Amino acid sequence: MSNSTHSESRRRTTDANPSESESDCRKFLNLAAYKFVALDNLHERRRQLRRMADDLKLCGTILITPEGINLFIAGEREQAECFLEHLRSEACFVDLSVKKSWTSFQPFRRMLVKIKREIIAFGIDSVRPEQKTSPKLSPEQLKAWLDAGQELTLLDTRNDYEVEIGTFQGALDLGLRHFRDFPDAAQSLPNETKEKPMVMFCTGGIRCEKAGAYLEQAGFKNVFQLDGGILNYFERCGSAHYDGDCFVFDHRVAVTPELKPSGAKLCFVCQATLTAEDIASDKYQPSVSCPKCFTTKDEQEQESLFRRRQALARIAENMPGSTPYENRRPMFVSRQYAGYAMIDWLLAMHPGHAREFWMRAIQANELMTGPHYSTASSLVNESTIVSEGQAIAHVQKNYVEPDVDGRIELLYEDRWLIAVNKPSTLPCHASGQYCRNTLEYLLNQVYRPEKLLLAHRLDAQTSGVVVLSRRYAVAGKLQQQFADATVQKTYFARVHGFPNEDRFTCDTKIGTEPTVFGGRAIDEAGDEAFTEFFVRERFADGTSLLEIHPRTGRTHQIRLHLKHLGLPIVHDPLYGIDSSLDENNNRASKKTMRLHAWTLSLKHPVSQDPMQFEASLPNWAYHSSVVKPSSASIQ
Repeated sequence: MSNSTHSESRRRTTDANPSESESDCRKFLNLAAYKFVALDNLHERRRQLRRMADDLKLCGTILITPEGINLFIAGEREQAECFLEHLRSEACFVDLSVKKSWTSFQPFRRMLVKIKREIIAFGIDSVRPEQKTSPKLSPEQLKAWLDAGQELTLLDTRNDYEVEIGTFQGALDLGLRHFRDFPDAAQSLPNETKEKPMVMFCTGGIRCEKAGAYLEQAGFKNVFQLDGGILNYFERCGSAHYDGDCFVFDHRVAVTPELKPSGAKLCFVCQATLTAEDIASDKYQPSVSCPKCFTTKDEQEQESLFRRRQALARIAENMPGSTPYENRRPMFVSRQYAGYAMIDWLLAMHPGHAREFWMRAIQANELMTGPHYSTASSLVNESTIVSEGQAIAHVQKNYVEPDVDGRIELLYEDRWLIAVNKPSTLPCHASGQYCRNTLEYLLNQVYRPEKLLLAHRLDAQTSGVVVLSRRYAVAGKLQQQFADATVQKTYFARVHGFPNEDRFTCDTKIGTEPTVFGGRAIDEAGDEAFTEFFVRERFADGTSLLEIHPRTGRTHQIRLHLKHLGLPIVHDPLYGIDSSLDENNNRASKKTMRLHAWTLSLKHPVSQDPMQFEASLPNWAYHSSVVKPSSASIQ
């Protein structure tokens, strides 16, 4: 690590005896240090460290773990230096790097020495900083890179309330509430950041020891950690390229780039820094709220909606299924198919795929059976006989899913449910060739660790309102409303032809057995189905705009009824006059089907209040050349 003369001078000044004029503000020496090193005999170490700290009248926190030590302590200079000298007398700590700063007051209330599982909670056992960490980048080198405008990613690994006080200019903030959230949050990083240099930073460097190792395991190619963190950067480079102060975990709350207490105070609810005006506000209630975290219920919901919408927009730019990955889909043989030949079982289980699709998969050795689906002996052929309970996987390496429209619009959110406007072409759930490019998968990335549950489904080609539950406790209540047909739904569709009447209905029954490509057929022995139609516009191009009210919820009900009436939906790939599905159940045409779920009304599963969600009409619902407007009215 290169050091400038100026930096050396600053360090000598920091470690020198304070002058008379500085003695008051430099009464207590603060020591911050950590080291990842295998430690044993932890209980005896704890006893010795606690006795020594008490004898020297030090305060602060020392954590000892099987993976090393982490300490923040303060005391009068002589006592603090004595403690440090004793610690470094042990071989495993002889090279312990320590950050020093001064305060006019004791920043800690008491002395704690704790035994923990980890120095810093992370929860990934494969990350072992005492064995391997990312290379360290000196503060001087980082400043030089930033001065030169070198292309790189600055990644703040700290919690959101720390970032609020100050961070490097242009740094990425993962919005962490706890460092344990880092592994999940890191998955949202853009793919392009895996290739270019990434410099992580935190307060003193300890979190980056684990974050860097994790990112390297996740495929990031060029990861560095800022040596000594922000505090070391302040000591060596001052405030260059940094805005604000640095949060510290003691009564100083934050320090300036000169490593002096900033004078900030902290809200213990939201961890926000507070001004004198904030403390005088009637919205400040200790341990309850402050002006920065006091919000009405409506404000809280709007803020949450805003954050989710931002996250959804980021995901739509980098669809997870559009990057090659190993797609491993397990399947299980039920009793009714025991004894089937492999190809017959596959066709019975997945009618949406043609025989040629599965034959190609078998010939490419993509169908495997057994506990790990990975050995040559587990491969199957089309004649393999399947047995009840047998596990079979379709394993596709370097798999890329077909492109879809991932622009999900979040319409509503509360603690129980959400409503979204699903774009056309986006499947609701994993099926066919889609696993990650689905509504469920994308939303679960945004709401992780929650697992959302679909209350109902729309066809992949249908856009519009979809409701999902956020709690298992309400999932059944929501789904029951759909099962009982108490949910009111309104659709719009653009169809070929002009209906004879402005208002008409269809009650033709629909079969329950799948047909080619997973479709359905009109069947007088099938389920009851009833749909109301209202003509809204008739256009010069020979198409009409219909408002539709399905009173039952059969599979493909609206599409089938319109086909039966001779009014097929424009660009319907399965039932339209321009149907365009290939043998893999993919749309051969890129034109989107003109069917949109406009509104959906139900009772809130907890409050029982009536609710209506509306997804704005797509552009195809508007046309300037109208032949004849409809006179029908909805009762």
